[in-house]
Amino acid sequence: MTTRRILLAAFAVAPMLFGTGAIAAEMTYTPAAFEAAQKAGKPILVHITAPWCTTCAAQKPILSKLEADPKFNDLQVFDVDFDSRKDVVKQFGATMQSTLITYKGTKETGRSAGETKPEAISSLLDKAI
Repeated sequence: MTTRRILLAAFAVAPMLFGTGAIAAEMTYTPAAFEAAQKAGKPILVHITAPWCTTCAAQKPILSKLEADPKFNDLQVFDVDFDSRKDVVKQFGATMQSTLITYKGTKETGRSAGETKPEAISSLLDKAI
């Protein structure tokens, strides 16, 4: 199984960007999808991000590389757009973009904001598996 990225962004423009076909190994966020991942005991990463955020941009290649590591095969990643999903940002108790929150099932296992050191991000993800 490959790492699945579950996008929590507004997908109103997705058909224009990606066509009408499904995005490989990606699912649109719903509260039910997040809850299902939690109930299944999956390792979860919630990334509060914004397209204008330079720290978020620095985090993305680090996260992509880590997600390719076989030990993170079951990691479920939810990208939450800081600007358009204020309701969800509030639900997760995040106060800024570039926030990374990990869960193992329903238990939050770690949180950081503004982190761009690969070893620190890897350590955070390790807490979810």
